Amino acid sequence: MTAPKSGDVWRYDYLWRWQFEAGETEGRKDRPISLIAVMMNREGKTNLFILPITSSPPPPDRLALKVPEIERRRAGLDDMPLWVILDEYNHDLLEGSFYFDPGARIGRFSEAFQRTALNAFLTAAKSRKTRKVPRTD
Repeated sequence: MTAPKSGDVWRYDYLWRWQFEAGETEGRKDRPISLIAVMMNREGKTNLFILPITSSPPPPDRLALKVPEIERRRAGLDDMPLWVILDEYNHDLLEGSFYFDPGARIGRFSEAFQRTALNAFLTAAKSRKTRKVPRTD
């Protein structure tokens, strides 16, 4: 298994916030996601902070970052307009995850694009504009 790292792009059974709020526990399909952060906690567990990547243009009230063509190619994504959604995320623990497939790595964003996405995500989080969907069943 390739160890997941911040900036990686994987396929993941992402659970949207609206699905979670409706009582759903499973994502409806796996999709490309960005690992915005991968951090160890005090117990030695690997925390995955997961942002969805979508081909649906986000409405104006959503926080999103358009993925440039060069980044799509670099990360192994489809050649179509894509956005990383910044105002919601799934939180999962690698060890014991029911949803993270260790063989589903697609590629990786550049350090510069990852830094831009991370800074935008952190700014949104500090302003309390992000919403977590826990996946640590």
